[in-house]
Amino acid sequence: MATLWAQAFLLVTIAMTDVQGTVEKELSPECREFLYMGTPPVGLENHSLQKICQRYNNKPRYVTLYDTANHVPIYSAYTFKRSDGEKRVDVPWMYEPQLSTVSDTREMQAFPRGYMHRNFEDAQAILDDYTNAVLYERGHLNPDEHQADPDDKASTYTLTNVVPQVREFSAGTWKEQEHVIRKRLNNYCHGTAYVVTGITTSGNMIRRHNIDRVAVPTYLWSAYCCTDYDHNAPYDERYKFPAFAHYALNEKENNQVLELSIKKLEEFLQRSTFVDKNFQIFVDDCVLELTIKKLEFFQRFTFEELPDLCG
Repeated sequence: MATLWAQAFLLVTIAMTDVQGTVEKELSPECREFLYMGTPPVGLENHSLQKICQRYNNKPRYVTLYDTANHVPIYSAYTFKRSDGEKRVDVPWMYEPQLSTVSDTREMQAFPRGYMHRNFEDAQAILDDYTNAVLYERGHLNPDEHQADPDDKASTYTLTNVVPQVREFSAGTWKEQEHVIRKRLNNYCHGTAYVVTGITTSGNMIRRHNIDRVAVPTYLWSAYCCTDYDHNAPYDERYKFPAFAHYALNEKENNQVLELSIKKLEEFLQRSTFVDKNFQIFVDDCVLELTIKKLEFFQRFTFEELPDLCG
């Protein structure tokens, strides 16, 4: 099974086309490690969307698809690390130099003092955008409580990984669901859990100086994929593997979380946002058996023929 999984990963990698208009022209192999089968969600096409390999302290930490027009991440994709849920509290907020011409460093950086950060506010949110947004707080997509290593936790504190969340929703409904997922994956996922957490928007914006600055999410959604899980888990948890998802309305009230299958979430997002009909969060919706069947089909052909088959 492990060999077939590796072959399936190779097949998917060969079949993928180059990613255009990204911060990294093509995500490097070390950044693809945070993506199931090394593949980002497909069906999200927009000239203002940029893929960021989020780097901190000389290492890649996760991947974010960032909207430089609306100054919010569309999703962050990361691997879950078994943790006790403790938060990292001694980290300054950071920005992404890769989205600006201020610095050529590939790593996120702490916001400079004073007003120098306004030099790169065209492409991303800055701290001033949230200063007077009393209804909202900076809510993580990749939450620090889903990470264990201090540096992995620290890397989540960049404004390219946060969106405006209604305070009651962020501290209540959504935070509770992050706890639920952490406990579930801690207890029943034996291998790597791949997580993608994202948003939908509908035109509501945080304004600063009468200018639209940061899009406010309508919904937050999240999905995980763990193919190596405890088959003896209680049924009410076991049926939520290898993959499951949830979403909720980013509001003070009527913000209950709905858990559902990956396919149902994809259908919901096709109705609710700009993804196209081919939108898929994980390769084959995290159904490894389906990927293996495709591999067995392609194995009938030589690798010399694969480019024509996949092109």
